[in-house]
Amino acid sequence: MAEHRTMQRGALLDAARSLLSEGGTEALTFPALAERTGLARSSVYEYFRSRAAVVEELCAVDFPVWAAEVETAMAAADTPEAKVAAYVRKQLDLVGDRRHRAVVAISAGELDDGAREKIRAAHGGLVAMVVEALAALGTPEPRLAAMLLQGVVDAAVRRIELGAAEHPDRIAEAAVTMALHGVTGPTP
Repeated sequence: MAEHRTMQRGALLDAARSLLSEGGTEALTFPALAERTGLARSSVYEYFRSRAAVVEELCAVDFPVWAAEVETAMAAADTPEAKVAAYVRKQLDLVGDRRHRAVVAISAGELDDGAREKIRAAHGGLVAMVVEALAALGTPEPRLAAMLLQGVVDAAVRRIELGAAEHPDRIAEAAVTMALHGVTGPTP
């Protein structure tokens, strides 16, 4: 029975990912979850008490996987510059991934304070990964710089997701250049 409940919970989370990546937080409703999974709406309430509870669980399950991929990419880089570039590029590589799209949709949505706090904590963990590389580059306030750098990454993510005129690789390279050299770009 416990295994069946785990499978149902997994199916509900997978359906939630799809709904979020297709239509944002407005698409994540209990009737839609019930329809996607073939469960009765009352059954959905047995697993999650609210939409916020679904969101919190998705963050708890998906964000660490996404962060681990960023961390692995950074660990493979051998210089502080390469680590910063890997931090930016890997997050942008994950834009097409449903887990990532769901997390982005969640971040943009209307959430209760508990869910918002969990997202903030998860983002804080992601930002903390790049602080050391920025300090090694001689950045005067590496924590502040890391938070601002994440803002550049978030803007690049939105640009890619909007289907901007620029190719996603071009957006990624512009974000890396801004991360490493600011708005003036590398000096010749």
